[in-house]
Amino acid sequence: MDTKVKFEQYAKLLKEWSKKMNLVAPSTLTDIEHRHFEDSAQLAKFISKDANIIDLGSGAGFPGVVLAILGFNVTCIESITKKTKFLEELKKQLELPNLSIVNDRIEKYLTKIPANTGNFVFTARAFAHLTKILDYVAHKKYRLFLLKGREINNEISLAKQKYKFDYTLHPSETGDGFILCINKIY
Repeated sequence: MDTKVKFEQYAKLLKEWSKKMNLVAPSTLTDIEHRHFEDSAQLAKFISKDANIIDLGSGAGFPGVVLAILGFNVTCIESITKKTKFLEELKKQLELPNLSIVNDRIEKYLTKIPANTGNFVFTARAFAHLTKILDYVAHKKYRLFLLKGREINNEISLAKQKYKFDYTLHPSETGDGFILCINKIY
């Protein structure tokens, strides 16, 4: 199945499952390709193809499943069982052997990952405030690639009160948000 077909199937499944559960805002279902797929795919140009991506709070699979469709190795972490079932269905239907689904709390799952070894990176979209994300992952010392909203400068200021980190901020190409790349956490 080629990439285009996978994204078409993803959109179809997202619409079907959204009738049963709250996966994304209903208003975004009319523009899935731009609002969700293209927005998530922006991260691909910042992440090395050989990276092992850990997507935090994957929900409906953004950005994790999108990156898996694009050929990255991705582990989606989701604590809500019904959302995990949706992700598992995506993995099966889209034939994504490079995608792993974990139904667990992030803080519990991260205890199983060694700090500062391997080529791991973290991603997240619409997951949590930056300080909360850093509370989860700072001790691991891995790079982060986060899709954030308009309030990111405020989030960065607040996070800098607790953590020291180097970052770059890039305007989103699909909306008024930003891509926050945290390169080093001290």
